[in-house]
Amino acid sequence: MTKSALQIARAAYQPKLPKALKGAVKVMEGAPTQSIADQEAIKKLFPNTYGMPLITFESTDKAAEFPVINVGVILSGGQAPGGHNVISGIFDGIKKLNKDSKLYGFILGPGGLVDHNYMELTADIIDEYRNTGGFDIIGSGRTKLEKEEQFEKGYEILKELGIKALVIIGGDDSNTNACVLAEYYAAKQSGVQVIGCPKTIDGDLKNEMIETSFGFDTACKVYSEVIGNIQRDCNSARKYWHFIKLMGRSASHIALECALQTQPNICIISEEVESKDMSLDDIVTSIAQVVAARAAQGNNFGTVLIPEGLIEFIPAMKRLISELNDFLAANAEEFSHIKKSHQRDYIISKLSKENAAVYASLPEGVARQLSLDRDPHGNVQVSLIETEKLLSEMVATKLASWKEEGKYVGKFAAQHHFFGYEGRCAAPSNYDADYCYSLGYAASALIADGKTGYMASVRNTTAPADQWVAGGVPITMMMNMERRHGEMKPVIQKALVKLDGAPFKAFAAKRDSWAMVTDYVYPGPIQYFGPTEVCDQPTKTLQLEQAK
Repeated sequence: MTKSALQIARAAYQPKLPKALKGAVKVMEGAPTQSIADQEAIKKLFPNTYGMPLITFESTDKAAEFPVINVGVILSGGQAPGGHNVISGIFDGIKKLNKDSKLYGFILGPGGLVDHNYMELTADIIDEYRNTGGFDIIGSGRTKLEKEEQFEKGYEILKELGIKALVIIGGDDSNTNACVLAEYYAAKQSGVQVIGCPKTIDGDLKNEMIETSFGFDTACKVYSEVIGNIQRDCNSARKYWHFIKLMGRSASHIALECALQTQPNICIISEEVESKDMSLDDIVTSIAQVVAARAAQGNNFGTVLIPEGLIEFIPAMKRLISELNDFLAANAEEFSHIKKSHQRDYIISKLSKENAAVYASLPEGVARQLSLDRDPHGNVQVSLIETEKLLSEMVATKLASWKEEGKYVGKFAAQHHFFGYEGRCAAPSNYDADYCYSLGYAASALIADGKTGYMASVRNTTAPADQWVAGGVPITMMMNMERRHGEMKPVIQKALVKLDGAPFKAFAAKRDSWAMVTDYVYPGPIQYFGPTEVCDQPTKTLQLEQAK
Protein backbone atom coordinates (compact mmCIF):
# COMPACT_ATOMS: atom_id res chain seq x y z
CA MET A 1 0.00 0.00 0.00
CA THR A 2 1.50 3.35 -1.07
CA LYS A 3 1.58 5.96 1.70
CA SER A 4 1.89 9.72 1.64
CA ALA A 5 4.57 11.52 3.63
CA LEU A 6 1.91 12.65 6.11
CA GLN A 7 0.61 9.09 6.62
CA ILE A 8 4.12 7.85 7.36
CA ALA A 9 4.73 10.68 9.84
CA ARG A 10 1.31 10.25 11.53
CA ALA A 11 1.89 6.51 12.03
CA ALA A 12 4.61 7.43 14.52
CA TYR A 13 2.36 9.76 16.57
CA GLN A 14 1.68 8.41 20.06
CA PRO A 15 -1.71 9.68 21.27
CA LYS A 16 -1.80 11.34 24.67
CA LEU A 17 -3.69 9.60 27.51
CA PRO A 18 -5.29 10.82 30.75
CA LYS A 19 -3.00 10.21 33.72
CA ALA A 20 -5.49 7.71 35.25
CA LEU A 21 -5.21 5.37 32.24
CA LYS A 22 -1.41 5.29 31.98
CA GLY A 23 -0.84 2.64 34.66
CA ALA A 24 -2.98 0.41 36.85
CA VAL A 25 -6.55 1.65 37.16
CA LYS A 26 -8.76 2.01 40.23
CA VAL A 27 -12.53 2.23 39.65
CA MET A 28 -14.47 4.84 41.66
CA GLU A 29 -18.26 4.49 41.69
CA GLY A 30 -20.51 7.52 42.14
CA ALA A 31 -24.15 7.79 43.11
CA PRO A 32 -26.88 5.77 41.33
CA THR A 33 -28.24 7.45 38.18
CA GLN A 34 -31.64 7.84 36.54
CA SER A 35 -32.76 8.57 32.97
CA ILE A 36 -33.15 12.21 31.95
CA ALA A 37 -36.91 11.73 31.46
CA ASP A 38 -39.63 9.04 31.53
CA GLN A 39 -37.90 7.35 34.49
CA GLU A 40 -40.58 4.72 35.18
CA ALA A 41 -40.91 3.69 31.53
CA ILE A 42 -37.12 3.42 31.02
CA LYS A 43 -36.63 1.55 34.31
CA LYS A 44 -39.32 -0.96 33.31
CA LEU A 45 -37.66 -1.57 29.92
CA PHE A 46 -34.11 -1.86 31.37
CA PRO A 47 -34.46 -3.55 34.78
CA ASN A 48 -30.92 -4.99 34.67
CA THR A 49 -29.02 -1.92 33.46
CA TYR A 50 -30.99 0.99 34.97
CA GLY A 51 -29.81 3.14 37.86
CA MET A 52 -26.15 2.08 37.71
CA PRO A 53 -23.55 4.51 39.13
CA LEU A 54 -21.28 6.88 37.24
CA ILE A 55 -17.73 5.54 36.98
CA THR A 56 -14.48 7.48 37.27
CA PHE A 57 -11.02 5.96 36.85
CA GLU A 58 -8.11 6.86 39.10
CA SER A 59 -4.53 5.65 38.99
CA THR A 60 -3.29 3.17 41.56
CA ASP A 61 -0.02 1.40 42.22
CA LYS A 62 -1.81 -1.90 42.89
CA ALA A 63 -1.51 -3.80 39.62
CA ALA A 64 -3.88 -6.76 39.35
CA GLU A 65 -3.62 -9.98 37.35
CA PHE A 66 -6.22 -10.14 34.59
CA PRO A 67 -7.46 -13.25 32.79
CA VAL A 68 -7.51 -13.48 29.00
CA ILE A 69 -10.51 -11.56 27.66
CA ASN A 70 -11.65 -11.66 24.04
CA VAL A 71 -13.41 -8.52 22.84
CA GLY A 72 -15.50 -7.75 19.75
CA VAL A 73 -15.80 -4.32 18.16
CA ILE A 74 -18.38 -2.84 15.77
CA LEU A 75 -18.28 0.46 13.85
CA SER A 76 -21.91 1.50 13.43
CA GLY A 77 -23.53 4.25 11.34
CA GLY A 78 -21.85 7.12 9.50
CA GLN A 79 -18.09 7.56 9.57
CA ALA A 80 -16.31 9.98 11.91
CA PRO A 81 -12.60 10.84 12.16
CA GLY A 82 -10.86 8.91 14.92
CA GLY A 83 -12.64 5.55 14.81
CA HIS A 84 -9.38 3.72 14.12
CA ASN A 85 -7.87 5.27 17.25
CA VAL A 86 -10.78 4.06 19.39
CA ILE A 87 -10.04 0.54 18.13
CA SER A 88 -6.29 1.07 18.75
CA GLY A 89 -7.07 2.20 22.31
CA ILE A 90 -9.24 -0.88 22.96
CA PHE A 91 -6.52 -3.14 21.50
CA ASP A 92 -3.69 -1.60 23.54
CA GLY A 93 -5.88 -1.54 26.67
CA ILE A 94 -6.83 -5.24 26.59
CA LYS A 95 -3.29 -6.29 25.62
CA LYS A 96 -1.91 -4.36 28.60
CA LEU A 97 -4.35 -6.27 30.86
CA ASN A 98 -3.29 -9.61 29.35
CA LYS A 99 -1.08 -10.03 26.28
CA ASP A 100 -3.05 -13.13 25.17
CA SER A 101 -6.39 -11.27 24.93
CA LYS A 102 -7.79 -10.97 21.40
CA LEU A 103 -9.77 -8.31 19.54
CA TYR A 104 -12.24 -9.29 16.79
CA GLY A 105 -13.74 -6.77 14.37
CA PHE A 106 -17.20 -7.41 12.92
CA ILE A 107 -17.26 -6.47 9.24
CA LEU A 108 -19.49 -3.69 7.85
CA GLY A 109 -21.23 -2.75 11.06
CA PRO A 110 -23.80 -4.55 13.25
CA GLY A 111 -24.74 -6.73 10.26
CA GLY A 112 -21.33 -8.42 10.66
CA LEU A 113 -22.32 -9.63 14.13
CA VAL A 114 -25.64 -11.06 12.91
CA ASP A 115 -24.09 -12.63 9.77
CA HIS A 116 -20.98 -13.94 11.60
CA ASN A 117 -18.71 -11.88 9.35
CA TYR A 118 -15.56 -11.02 11.33
CA MET A 119 -11.77 -10.87 11.42
CA GLU A 120 -9.20 -10.94 14.19
CA LEU A 121 -7.47 -7.58 14.55
CA THR A 122 -3.80 -8.34 15.17
CA ALA A 123 -0.99 -5.93 16.02
CA ASP A 124 0.12 -5.84 12.36
CA ILE A 125 -3.34 -4.75 11.20
CA ILE A 126 -3.88 -2.23 14.02
CA ASP A 127 -0.49 -0.59 13.39
CA GLU A 128 -1.48 0.10 9.76
CA TYR A 129 -4.46 2.18 10.90
CA ARG A 130 -3.28 4.21 13.91
CA ASN A 131 -4.04 7.95 13.58
CA THR A 132 -5.69 7.46 10.19
CA GLY A 133 -9.13 8.66 9.11
CA GLY A 134 -12.08 6.58 7.99
CA PHE A 135 -13.58 3.30 9.16
CA ASP A 136 -11.97 1.12 6.50
CA ILE A 137 -10.22 -1.21 8.95
CA ILE A 138 -13.50 -3.21 9.22
CA GLY A 139 -16.04 -0.95 7.50
CA SER A 140 -19.30 0.35 8.92
CA GLY A 141 -23.00 -0.27 8.38
CA ARG A 142 -26.44 0.85 9.48
CA THR A 143 -28.13 -2.43 10.42
CA LYS A 144 -30.29 -1.79 13.50
CA LEU A 145 -29.85 -4.30 16.32
CA GLU A 146 -33.38 -4.51 17.75
CA LYS A 147 -34.78 -8.01 17.21
CA GLU A 148 -34.37 -11.01 19.50
CA GLU A 149 -33.33 -13.26 16.60
CA GLN A 150 -30.47 -10.81 15.81
CA PHE A 151 -29.31 -10.88 19.44
CA GLU A 152 -29.39 -14.69 19.42
CA LYS A 153 -27.52 -14.95 16.09
CA GLY A 154 -24.95 -12.52 17.51
CA TYR A 155 -24.64 -14.55 20.69
CA GLU A 156 -23.83 -17.71 18.68
CA ILE A 157 -20.67 -16.16 17.21
CA LEU A 158 -19.70 -14.39 20.45
CA LYS A 159 -19.87 -17.75 22.24
CA GLU A 160 -17.95 -19.52 19.47
CA LEU A 161 -15.11 -16.95 19.59
CA GLY A 162 -15.11 -16.76 23.40
CA ILE A 163 -15.95 -13.03 23.25
CA LYS A 164 -16.90 -11.71 26.69
CA ALA A 165 -17.38 -8.06 25.74
CA LEU A 166 -18.62 -6.16 22.71
CA VAL A 167 -17.82 -2.48 22.03
CA ILE A 168 -20.26 -0.62 19.76
CA ILE A 169 -18.83 2.61 18.37
CA GLY A 170 -21.69 4.78 17.14
CA GLY A 171 -24.07 7.71 17.51
CA ASP A 172 -27.29 8.05 19.51
CA ASP A 173 -29.23 5.36 17.59
CA SER A 174 -26.31 2.90 17.67
CA ASN A 175 -25.74 3.43 21.39
CA THR A 176 -29.48 3.02 22.02
CA ASN A 177 -29.12 -0.36 20.27
CA ALA A 178 -26.04 -1.10 22.43
CA CYS A 179 -28.11 -0.44 25.55
CA VAL A 180 -30.93 -2.73 24.35
CA LEU A 181 -28.37 -5.45 23.58
CA ALA A 182 -26.67 -5.02 26.99
CA GLU A 183 -30.05 -5.40 28.70
CA TYR A 184 -30.92 -8.50 26.66
CA TYR A 185 -27.62 -10.27 27.41
CA ALA A 186 -27.80 -9.26 31.10
CA ALA A 187 -31.36 -10.63 31.40
CA LYS A 188 -30.24 -13.91 29.81
CA GLN A 189 -27.16 -13.99 32.09
CA SER A 190 -25.13 -14.75 28.98
CA GLY A 191 -21.91 -13.28 30.39
CA VAL A 192 -21.49 -10.82 27.49
CA GLN A 193 -20.77 -7.18 28.37
CA VAL A 194 -21.73 -4.38 25.96
CA ILE A 195 -19.96 -1.00 26.00
CA GLY A 196 -20.67 2.04 23.81
CA CYS A 197 -18.45 4.83 22.48
CA PRO A 198 -19.83 8.30 21.52
CA LYS A 199 -19.30 8.84 17.78
CA THR A 200 -20.87 11.39 15.45
CA ILE A 201 -19.53 14.42 13.61
CA ASP A 202 -22.98 16.00 14.19
CA GLY A 203 -22.03 16.78 17.79
CA ASP A 204 -25.53 15.85 19.03
CA LEU A 205 -24.46 12.99 21.32
CA LYS A 206 -23.36 14.92 24.38
CA ASN A 207 -24.48 15.71 27.91
CA GLU A 208 -22.99 16.60 31.28
CA MET A 209 -20.82 13.47 31.24
CA ILE A 210 -20.07 13.19 27.49
CA GLU A 211 -18.47 16.53 26.54
CA THR A 212 -18.40 15.89 22.82
CA SER A 213 -18.79 13.08 20.33
CA PHE A 214 -15.62 12.11 18.52
CA GLY A 215 -15.07 13.34 14.98
CA PHE A 216 -16.83 16.67 15.56
CA ASP A 217 -13.53 18.48 16.13
CA THR A 218 -11.88 17.18 12.95
CA ALA A 219 -14.92 17.52 10.69
CA CYS A 220 -15.52 21.14 11.76
CA LYS A 221 -11.86 21.97 11.16
CA VAL A 222 -12.02 20.43 7.66
CA TYR A 223 -15.23 22.32 6.79
CA SER A 224 -13.91 25.55 8.28
CA GLU A 225 -10.78 25.30 6.14
CA VAL A 226 -12.82 25.02 2.92
CA ILE A 227 -15.31 27.70 4.03
CA GLY A 228 -12.33 29.97 4.68
CA ASN A 229 -10.98 29.18 1.20
CA ILE A 230 -14.38 30.01 -0.35
CA GLN A 231 -14.57 33.23 1.65
CA ARG A 232 -11.11 34.25 0.38
CA ASP A 233 -12.33 33.59 -3.17
CA CYS A 234 -15.60 35.37 -2.44
CA ASN A 235 -13.76 38.47 -1.21
CA SER A 236 -11.44 38.32 -4.23
CA ALA A 237 -14.03 38.02 -7.02
CA ARG A 238 -16.72 40.05 -5.19
CA LYS A 239 -19.55 38.84 -7.40
CA TYR A 240 -21.03 35.70 -5.82
CA TRP A 241 -23.13 34.75 -2.85
CA HIS A 242 -22.02 31.29 -1.70
CA PHE A 243 -24.75 29.14 -0.14
CA ILE A 244 -22.98 26.44 1.87
CA LYS A 245 -24.92 23.54 3.37
CA LEU A 246 -23.14 21.68 6.17
CA MET A 247 -23.68 18.13 7.38
CA GLY A 248 -25.52 17.51 10.64
CA ARG A 249 -28.74 15.48 10.43
CA SER A 250 -30.66 17.35 13.10
CA ALA A 251 -28.68 19.67 15.32
CA SER A 252 -26.86 22.77 14.03
CA HIS A 253 -23.67 22.24 16.07
CA ILE A 254 -21.47 21.96 12.94
CA ALA A 255 -22.90 25.12 11.34
CA LEU A 256 -22.49 27.03 14.61
CA GLU A 257 -18.91 25.84 15.19
CA CYS A 258 -17.92 26.67 11.59
CA ALA A 259 -19.51 30.13 11.95
CA LEU A 260 -17.48 30.74 15.13
CA GLN A 261 -14.31 29.67 13.28
CA THR A 262 -14.87 31.56 9.98
CA GLN A 263 -17.24 34.51 10.66
CA PRO A 264 -19.53 34.25 7.60
CA ASN A 265 -22.08 36.93 6.67
CA ILE A 266 -25.04 34.70 7.54
CA CYS A 267 -25.42 31.45 9.46
CA ILE A 268 -28.85 29.96 10.05
CA ILE A 269 -29.33 27.98 13.27
CA SER A 270 -32.21 25.50 12.97
CA GLU A 271 -32.99 25.53 16.69
CA GLU A 272 -33.50 29.31 16.60
CA VAL A 273 -35.77 28.99 13.55
CA GLU A 274 -37.91 26.55 15.52
CA SER A 275 -38.03 28.61 18.72
CA LYS A 276 -39.06 31.75 16.79
CA ASP A 277 -41.67 29.79 14.80
CA MET A 278 -40.15 31.06 11.54
CA SER A 279 -41.62 30.07 8.19
CA LEU A 280 -39.60 29.31 5.07
CA ASP A 281 -40.51 32.79 3.84
CA ASP A 282 -39.22 34.37 7.09
CA ILE A 283 -35.83 32.72 6.53
CA VAL A 284 -35.70 33.77 2.88
CA THR A 285 -36.65 37.37 3.80
CA SER A 286 -33.94 37.57 6.48
CA ILE A 287 -31.27 36.41 3.98
CA ALA A 288 -32.57 38.77 1.26
CA GLN A 289 -32.42 41.71 3.70
CA VAL A 290 -28.70 41.11 4.35
CA VAL A 291 -28.03 40.68 0.60
CA ALA A 292 -29.84 43.99 -0.11
CA ALA A 293 -28.08 45.84 2.72
CA ARG A 294 -24.64 44.66 1.52
CA ALA A 295 -25.58 45.55 -2.08
CA ALA A 296 -26.40 49.09 -0.92
CA GLN A 297 -22.77 49.31 0.24
CA GLY A 298 -21.58 48.04 -3.13
CA ASN A 299 -20.89 44.51 -1.86
CA ASN A 300 -22.69 42.00 -4.10
CA PHE A 301 -21.06 39.00 -2.42
CA GLY A 302 -21.19 37.01 0.77
CA THR A 303 -21.43 33.61 2.45
CA VAL A 304 -24.43 31.81 3.96
CA LEU A 305 -24.03 28.71 6.16
CA ILE A 306 -27.04 26.39 6.21
CA PRO A 307 -27.43 23.37 8.52
CA GLU A 308 -28.43 20.17 6.76
CA GLY A 309 -31.43 19.53 9.03
CA LEU A 310 -32.97 23.00 8.62
CA ILE A 311 -36.13 21.83 6.80
CA GLU A 312 -37.18 19.69 9.77
CA PHE A 313 -36.90 22.63 12.18
CA ILE A 314 -39.20 25.00 10.32
CA PRO A 315 -42.31 24.42 12.49
CA ALA A 316 -44.77 24.21 9.55
CA MET A 317 -42.42 21.78 7.78
CA LYS A 318 -41.85 19.83 11.00
CA ARG A 319 -45.60 19.33 11.46
CA LEU A 320 -45.84 18.21 7.84
CA ILE A 321 -42.91 15.76 8.15
CA SER A 322 -44.26 14.36 11.42
CA GLU A 323 -47.66 13.63 9.86
CA LEU A 324 -45.97 12.24 6.73
CA ASN A 325 -43.73 9.93 8.81
CA ASP A 326 -46.71 8.52 10.74
CA PHE A 327 -48.94 8.31 7.66
CA LEU A 328 -46.35 6.56 5.48
CA ALA A 329 -45.40 4.17 8.30
CA ALA A 330 -49.05 3.14 8.67
CA ASN A 331 -49.89 3.06 4.94
CA ALA A 332 -46.63 1.88 3.36
CA GLU A 333 -48.28 -1.05 1.57
CA GLU A 334 -51.08 1.02 0.02
CA PHE A 335 -48.68 3.85 -0.92
CA SER A 336 -46.35 1.43 -2.72
CA HIS A 337 -49.13 0.60 -5.20
CA ILE A 338 -49.91 4.24 -6.12
CA LYS A 339 -48.55 5.33 -9.50
CA LYS A 340 -45.64 7.80 -9.21
CA SER A 341 -47.57 10.42 -11.18
CA HIS A 342 -50.47 10.21 -8.68
CA GLN A 343 -48.47 10.05 -5.44
CA ARG A 344 -48.41 13.79 -4.82
CA ASP A 345 -52.19 14.15 -5.21
CA TYR A 346 -52.74 11.00 -3.11
CA ILE A 347 -50.68 12.44 -0.23
CA ILE A 348 -52.38 15.86 -0.45
CA SER A 349 -55.79 14.15 -0.23
CA LYS A 350 -54.77 12.24 2.91
CA LEU A 351 -53.09 15.01 4.95
CA SER A 352 -54.72 17.49 7.32
CA LYS A 353 -55.70 20.81 5.71
CA GLU A 354 -52.74 22.84 7.05
CA ASN A 355 -50.14 20.21 6.14
CA ALA A 356 -51.70 19.53 2.74
CA ALA A 357 -51.39 23.25 1.92
CA VAL A 358 -47.70 23.33 2.94
CA TYR A 359 -46.97 20.13 0.98
CA ALA A 360 -48.77 21.48 -2.12
CA SER A 361 -46.71 24.71 -1.99
CA LEU A 362 -43.36 22.89 -2.19
CA PRO A 363 -41.40 22.52 -5.43
CA GLU A 364 -41.96 19.08 -7.01
CA GLY A 365 -38.46 17.81 -6.23
CA VAL A 366 -38.60 18.71 -2.54
CA ALA A 367 -42.10 17.24 -2.16
CA ARG A 368 -40.92 13.98 -3.75
CA GLN A 369 -37.92 13.72 -1.43
CA LEU A 370 -40.11 14.27 1.63
CA SER A 371 -42.47 11.45 0.71
CA LEU A 372 -40.32 8.90 -1.12
CA ASP A 373 -36.73 8.76 0.02
CA ARG A 374 -36.45 7.33 3.53
CA ASP A 375 -33.46 6.18 5.58
CA PRO A 376 -33.51 2.74 7.30
CA HIS A 377 -35.07 4.35 10.40
CA GLY A 378 -38.03 5.56 8.31
CA ASN A 379 -36.97 9.20 8.49
CA VAL A 380 -36.85 11.81 5.72
CA GLN A 381 -33.34 11.91 4.24
CA VAL A 382 -32.78 15.61 4.79
CA SER A 383 -29.29 15.45 3.28
CA LEU A 384 -30.89 14.77 -0.11
CA ILE A 385 -32.98 17.96 0.02
CA GLU A 386 -30.91 20.65 -1.65
CA THR A 387 -31.82 23.33 0.88
CA GLU A 388 -28.99 25.57 -0.33
CA LYS A 389 -30.51 25.72 -3.84
CA LEU A 390 -34.06 26.01 -2.54
CA LEU A 391 -33.09 29.05 -0.41
CA SER A 392 -30.96 30.78 -3.08
CA GLU A 393 -33.73 30.39 -5.69
CA MET A 394 -36.31 31.82 -3.30
CA VAL A 395 -33.95 34.68 -2.33
CA ALA A 396 -33.42 35.45 -6.05
CA THR A 397 -37.20 35.57 -6.61
CA LYS A 398 -37.70 37.90 -3.62
CA LEU A 399 -34.86 40.21 -4.69
CA ALA A 400 -36.30 40.40 -8.23
CA SER A 401 -39.65 41.58 -6.82
CA TRP A 402 -37.88 44.09 -4.52
CA LYS A 403 -35.94 45.40 -7.53
CA GLU A 404 -39.21 46.13 -9.32
CA GLU A 405 -40.43 47.98 -6.22
CA GLY A 406 -37.16 49.93 -6.06
CA LYS A 407 -36.18 48.37 -2.72
CA TYR A 408 -33.05 46.64 -4.04
CA VAL A 409 -30.26 47.75 -6.31
CA GLY A 410 -27.62 45.18 -6.95
CA LYS A 411 -26.67 41.98 -8.71
CA PHE A 412 -27.32 38.59 -7.20
CA ALA A 413 -25.51 35.48 -8.43
CA ALA A 414 -25.32 32.33 -6.32
CA GLN A 415 -22.92 29.41 -6.00
CA HIS A 416 -23.87 26.24 -4.12
CA HIS A 417 -21.85 23.85 -1.98
CA PHE A 418 -22.57 20.91 0.30
CA PHE A 419 -19.80 19.90 2.68
CA GLY A 420 -20.47 16.50 4.19
CA TYR A 421 -18.51 13.47 3.12
CA GLU A 422 -15.32 15.57 2.82
CA GLY A 423 -15.09 15.75 6.62
CA ARG A 424 -16.24 12.33 7.79
CA CYS A 425 -13.09 10.35 7.02
CA ALA A 426 -10.39 12.99 7.40
CA ALA A 427 -7.23 12.09 9.31
CA PRO A 428 -8.14 12.97 12.92
CA SER A 429 -6.84 16.19 14.44
CA ASN A 430 -4.50 15.78 17.41
CA TYR A 431 -7.52 16.42 19.66
CA ASP A 432 -9.58 13.61 18.07
CA ALA A 433 -6.57 11.28 17.84
CA ASP A 434 -5.98 11.70 21.60
CA TYR A 435 -9.67 11.75 22.60
CA CYS A 436 -10.52 8.62 20.58
CA TYR A 437 -7.52 6.66 21.84
CA SER A 438 -8.52 7.61 25.40
CA LEU A 439 -12.14 6.52 24.76
CA GLY A 440 -10.94 3.12 23.53
CA TYR A 441 -8.65 2.74 26.53
CA ALA A 442 -11.50 3.74 28.87
CA ALA A 443 -13.72 1.09 27.18
CA SER A 444 -11.08 -1.56 27.96
CA ALA A 445 -11.01 -0.43 31.62
CA LEU A 446 -14.84 -0.70 31.83
CA ILE A 447 -14.58 -4.21 30.35
CA ALA A 448 -11.88 -5.15 32.87
CA ASP A 449 -14.19 -4.06 35.71
CA GLY A 450 -17.04 -6.23 34.40
CA LYS A 451 -19.32 -3.34 33.43
CA THR A 452 -22.10 -3.53 30.83
CA GLY A 453 -24.58 -0.97 29.47
CA TYR A 454 -22.00 1.82 29.89
CA MET A 455 -20.64 4.39 27.46
CA ALA A 456 -16.95 5.26 27.70
CA SER A 457 -16.47 8.85 28.85
CA VAL A 458 -13.51 11.26 28.75
CA ARG A 459 -14.04 14.76 30.23
CA ASN A 460 -12.17 17.99 31.03
CA THR A 461 -10.78 17.89 27.49
CA THR A 462 -10.04 21.62 27.25
CA ALA A 463 -7.22 20.94 29.74
CA PRO A 464 -3.95 19.19 28.77
CA ALA A 465 -4.58 15.47 28.08
CA ASP A 466 -2.95 14.14 31.26
CA GLN A 467 -5.62 16.07 33.23
CA TRP A 468 -8.52 14.52 31.31
CA VAL A 469 -11.02 12.57 33.44
CA ALA A 470 -11.83 9.08 32.13
CA GLY A 471 -14.73 6.90 33.20
CA GLY A 472 -18.10 5.51 32.15
CA VAL A 473 -21.73 6.63 32.03
CA PRO A 474 -24.74 4.27 32.16
CA ILE A 475 -26.42 4.59 28.74
CA THR A 476 -29.88 4.48 30.38
CA MET A 477 -29.00 7.81 32.04
CA MET A 478 -29.19 9.53 28.61
CA MET A 479 -32.50 8.01 27.53
CA ASN A 480 -36.08 9.18 27.14
CA MET A 481 -39.13 7.92 25.25
CA GLU A 482 -39.79 9.25 21.73
CA ARG A 483 -42.21 8.43 18.94
CA ARG A 484 -40.57 6.37 16.19
CA HIS A 485 -42.48 4.65 13.36
CA GLY A 486 -45.71 5.61 15.06
CA GLU A 487 -44.87 4.02 18.45
CA MET A 488 -43.05 5.09 21.61
CA LYS A 489 -39.46 3.80 21.82
CA PRO A 490 -36.59 4.32 24.30
CA VAL A 491 -33.85 6.42 22.66
CA ILE A 492 -30.86 8.52 23.68
CA GLN A 493 -31.99 12.13 23.68
CA LYS A 494 -30.34 14.22 20.95
CA ALA A 495 -28.41 17.25 22.23
CA LEU A 496 -29.51 20.26 20.18
CA VAL A 497 -27.92 23.72 20.12
CA LYS A 498 -28.92 25.52 23.33
CA LEU A 499 -30.01 29.07 22.57
CA ASP A 500 -29.07 30.10 26.12
CA GLY A 501 -25.69 28.34 25.83
CA ALA A 502 -22.36 30.16 25.59
CA PRO A 503 -21.52 29.10 21.97
CA PHE A 504 -24.81 30.43 20.54
CA LYS A 505 -24.64 33.61 22.65
CA ALA A 506 -21.10 34.30 21.40
CA PHE A 507 -22.33 33.90 17.80
CA ALA A 508 -25.50 35.97 18.33
CA ALA A 509 -23.45 38.84 19.77
CA LYS A 510 -21.35 39.12 16.59
CA ARG A 511 -23.61 38.11 13.70
CA ASP A 512 -25.06 41.57 12.93
CA SER A 513 -21.54 42.91 12.57
CA TRP A 514 -20.41 39.93 10.43
CA ALA A 515 -23.46 40.47 8.16
CA MET A 516 -22.33 43.95 7.12
CA VAL A 517 -18.57 44.02 7.67
CA THR A 518 -16.54 41.55 5.61
CA ASP A 519 -14.61 40.10 8.56
CA TYR A 520 -13.79 36.60 7.35
CA VAL A 521 -11.39 34.33 9.22
CA TYR A 522 -9.27 31.80 7.30
CA PRO A 523 -8.44 28.87 9.64
CA GLY A 524 -6.37 26.94 7.09
CA PRO A 525 -5.78 23.17 7.12
CA ILE A 526 -5.49 21.01 10.25
CA GLN A 527 -1.97 21.23 11.69
CA TYR A 528 -0.44 18.11 13.22
CA PHE A 529 3.05 19.40 13.98
CA GLY A 530 4.01 22.67 15.62
CA PRO A 531 3.06 24.85 18.59
CA THR A 532 0.30 23.48 20.82
CA GLU A 533 -1.95 26.53 20.29
CA VAL A 534 -2.00 25.67 16.56
CA CYS A 535 -2.16 21.87 16.81
CA ASP A 536 -4.06 20.88 19.94
CA GLN A 537 -6.90 23.40 20.27
CA PRO A 538 -10.36 21.94 20.93
CA THR A 539 -13.39 23.40 19.14
CA LYS A 540 -14.63 26.93 19.93
CA THR A 541 -17.87 25.26 21.06
CA LEU A 542 -16.09 23.23 23.73
CA GLN A 543 -13.94 26.16 24.86
CA LEU A 544 -17.03 28.38 25.25
CA GLU A 545 -19.05 25.64 26.98
CA GLN A 546 -16.22 25.01 29.43
CA ALA A 547 -15.60 28.79 29.73
CA LYS A 548 -11.91 28.28 29.00
